[in-house]
Amino acid sequence: MSLMPRALTRLGRRVLEWPTTAQEQARRNAMVAATACAERRADREEVERFLTARGEGPAAPTPPEVAERDDDASARHA
Repeated sequence: MSLMPRALTRLGRRVLEWPTTAQEQARRNAMVAATACAERRADREEVERFLTARGEGPAAPTPPEVAERDDDASARHA
């Protein structure tokens, strides 16, 4: 009979700790994502410097209005 109150106490404690635990996990996920983005940005900048040094330069970016049109068209066909 003493197992029931102990189980409820553990469950109650986990329920109370859940918001903090979830926030900490979300923060860790955000830090991992930010690190990955920073690494990709650094790689991209390194490639741009290399190509510029060779006189080739980076490819021209797609104008936003063209990218949006392409996204809309692919969404309609999906």
